[in-house]
Amino acid sequence: MALHKLEPDTVTFNAAISACENAGEWEKATLLLAEMLQSETTSDTITFNAAISACEKRGEWDTALHLFSMMSPSTVELSIVTYNAVISACEKGGKWAESLHLFDEMAHSWVELDTISFNATISACEKGCKWEEALHLLLMTQGTVDRNTITFSSAICACETSGKWEHILQLFNLMRQSRTESNLITLATVTTAYEKGGQCEKASTLLQTIALTNWENLARWSPIALRPW
Repeated sequence: MALHKLEPDTVTFNAAISACENAGEWEKATLLLAEMLQSETTSDTITFNAAISACEKRGEWDTALHLFSMMSPSTVELSIVTYNAVISACEKGGKWAESLHLFDEMAHSWVELDTISFNATISACEKGCKWEEALHLLLMTQGTVDRNTITFSSAICACETSGKWEHILQLFNLMRQSRTESNLITLATVTTAYEKGGQCEKASTLLQTIALTNWENLARWSPIALRPW
């Protein structure tokens, strides 16, 4: 009986690239994609999404951007996963300008923005000390997507790096009004903002409230937690 050589198809390549993504093997994922394109096997959105996500998980923003640029809208459909993965890759690489550019491109496309899109871009602005851009993005979320702890926390941290204490308190009030849960870093930052604004009573009250549940961690994040008032 003659043996016929089996050639990998789109499904085979996609499964292999996705496996590399899950294992964090971004180099193997990109090599498989290159082999796929060289063999003229049809690539699709799943192919590129898996390869870009593999790069995103390892912070390989430049490779993620290169793969993104290879996607022709006429042949490969850009999805919300595509945009979010490449924006997150740029965020992890500290490339706030690239994240903002991709976010703007996404906003002007047919692809709908979601919470991950906003969170990744706000976080990129935080790392780039771009507090005004972070605030603008957070305000854009109102009535469009669900805001969560990461959304507010990233914007608050962006304001902290620039010493915008009044904005931090405004964001914290907005966070409480929206019934969004605070995390420890946010609470420590807000406590410092109260102190900087001369509102020591509020700072003390906030500390007393959260110290009951997480005193050890609070003291680590907020040195003023150990200070007598």
